[in-house]
Amino acid sequence: MERRRTERHTVKLKAERLSCTHNCSVFIENLSERGIHLITTPPKKKDYIPGSEIDLRFELKSGDEIKLNCNVKWAYNNSKEDMTNSVGLEIVDPPDEYKDFLKTLQ
Repeated sequence: MERRRTERHTVKLKAERLSCTHNCSVFIENLSERGIHLITTPPKKKDYIPGSEIDLRFELKSGDEIKLNCNVKWAYNNSKEDMTNSVGLEIVDPPDEYKDFLKTLQ
């Protein structure tokens, strides 16, 4: 049974984690009005702790930037061959420009 309340959209977007000190680039695999699934390189320390807050920024094809405040919901290491981590984020109070962007994906 599907637990998600809103539709997920598969995307391939490069994003930047704001306020970090090393390797700030991440990739958005899918997103919805309230959540994001990220792929990131394995951090040297535990940067994605469930309950912690992070900010993301990504650029649209139009050149406009969207900044999102998020809470980490879950994080785990993918296979050793993959060398990436998966991170689930909950978006805190999604801004209108983000909601408008989602409408373009439907």
